[in-house]
Amino acid sequence: MEKLTAKASIQIQKPVNEVFSAIVSADKMNRYFIESATGNLETNKNVQWKFPEFDDVFPVTGRVIKENEYVSFDWSGEPNMLVEIFLQPQTDRSTVVKIVEHEMEKNDAGIKQMMQQTEGWANFLACLKASLEYNINLRNGAFDYMRIKK
Repeated sequence: MEKLTAKASIQIQKPVNEVFSAIVSADKMNRYFIESATGNLETNKNVQWKFPEFDDVFPVTGRVIKENEYVSFDWSGEPNMLVEIFLQPQTDRSTVVKIVEHEMEKNDAGIKQMMQQTEGWANFLACLKASLEYNINLRNGAFDYMRIKK
């Protein structure tokens, strides 16, 4: 059966080394995407990500990390949920970032998941761009409505 993937991309007006660092560094990611992490993304390293709007932590396992080129990881404890981030430096010192998340079943549940993941990665990229280019955290308060009511 054919599988589905989520995809998103954006161009960021910063050099590739700054973009790469913002993606793999726990201290930098918590400025625009996560609340905290137990460590940096590294090849074959397990870390935990905590998002501000959820009580849970999410397991993340670095797969292949190539400095200034490529980052891949499995996350959320789901099998076959590989995220690949491709970094393409441009001649103007900007960086094109392309994300592909594999893979979802080609059925109603998989289509819904693919749409949610695509939305999530587009948000991640917008937050990354706003953080690096303008030092703004777009995520602040953006998902308070998702907090579990107690």
